[in-house]
Amino acid sequence: MQAVSPVPSRYMNISATDYPARRLHIPRSLQAIGALICVLGTLAAGYRTTRTPVTLVVNGERQYLHTQQDSIAALLLDAGITLGDKDIVTPALDTPIEPGGQPVTVYVKRARPVRISTDGQSILMYTHATAPEAILTEAKVSLGPFDAMSVEGDLRALGPASIDPDQAPHIIVRRAVPLTVHDAGHTIEHFTTSATVGDALTELGLTIFLADYVEPALNTPVSAGMEISIDRSVPVQVAVDGRLLRTRTHRQVVGDVLGDLGIVLTGQDYTTPTLESPIGEDELVYVIRVTERFLIEQDPIAFESIWQSDPDLEIDNQRLLQEGAPGILQRRIRVRYENGDEVARAVENEYVAVPPTTKIMGYGTKIIIRTLDTPSGPVEYWRVLRMHATSYSAGTSGTSPSSPWYGRTATGLQMRFGIVAVDPRYINLHSEVYVPGYGVGYAGDTGGSIKGRRIDLGYDDSNLALWYRWVDVYLLTPVPSNVNYFLTQ
Repeated sequence: MQAVSPVPSRYMNISATDYPARRLHIPRSLQAIGALICVLGTLAAGYRTTRTPVTLVVNGERQYLHTQQDSIAALLLDAGITLGDKDIVTPALDTPIEPGGQPVTVYVKRARPVRISTDGQSILMYTHATAPEAILTEAKVSLGPFDAMSVEGDLRALGPASIDPDQAPHIIVRRAVPLTVHDAGHTIEHFTTSATVGDALTELGLTIFLADYVEPALNTPVSAGMEISIDRSVPVQVAVDGRLLRTRTHRQVVGDVLGDLGIVLTGQDYTTPTLESPIGEDELVYVIRVTERFLIEQDPIAFESIWQSDPDLEIDNQRLLQEGAPGILQRRIRVRYENGDEVARAVENEYVAVPPTTKIMGYGTKIIIRTLDTPSGPVEYWRVLRMHATSYSAGTSGTSPSSPWYGRTATGLQMRFGIVAVDPRYINLHSEVYVPGYGVGYAGDTGGSIKGRRIDLGYDDSNLALWYRWVDVYLLTPVPSNVNYFLTQ
């Protein structure tokens, strides 16, 4: 085994407490740098304690900074702000600033550039005034009683801290000159600042129409002592084609005015007043457009209906032999319109374009004898009528028993069972009928209420039976010579 070498003697005397210090030993160069940093920090702290906070307001624009300057003038110079002669600084330029003192607010209000044009010259000035009159007074520019002034731009706006003189507001002064206006017999003396005749007349409130004559012309430049003459035109209104045209003219008659307006009359067109009438003040001319057209009107012609006997059709039957049709009555009408409104119409001619067709109904005249079985035996009949049956007797006829006509029928027969009252237009007197439930009746009587399809069955007072119903009445042979083939009821 190899022996361990002993520790060098220069480390043998180091105590336990000295050992860590030896391990943290700092080189001298680093110690020097640290000392320099400490010195600089101390100087910086001292510098900061001597700086004063400042709020700088230039034409409303705020800027925040710190300064070590000892006056307002030095502060503005240090901030690069050049002052004009009329710029205002608050507080004053010679106001001291205490290093490290209370915050300071400095206001700089710059004078605005304003350009003034007058009497052929242009002046650039700087001012704090905002009223144009005050600015002109400051510039020693006076206004006459009729002179005019106009402003281009905003004199009240603060604008930026630095204002370009080329962008400055502009005050323009125009000097008035005298002139005389002759208008429709009136003379007007006037001072004007207008550049042309037209502008001067507008300034006077005079309306110039295209048809008016102005001498000199409206675009002529105004000069001092100028004489202006106005030859007025006459106002005219023309109502034409649904429009109202307003114009002015020097023409003398209506026709010439319409010619100037390009209004042409054609056909039967006319005017009110007439074309040859003179034009008056505020004349109203009506142009009446006349047109005509023809209308065809048609009215129906009612057709007639007639009855015609039909020998091939059995009695009491009907049929259509010919259909009816209305005709057409046609008229040719001339209609006159003025400005689109109808003012007159007249019938030129009238004729039947289509004649009506008569309606023909046939009624039967053919009589067929038939036989009917009855409780009393067969009977022959030639017609059957549906009739309303009632009954009566001598006592119920309404004739007083003391009357010589009591119990007498219209044919003179004594009233009894078997005699019936009828309307002779339907059943011939002295003919026989058969009524089921009654029997054979003799048509021997009439009555005031027995009309049309009504039959009154006769009875004796002792055997009266009451009837009030519809029944079939059979007309018995022989067929009478005077037959009513067409019964209307």
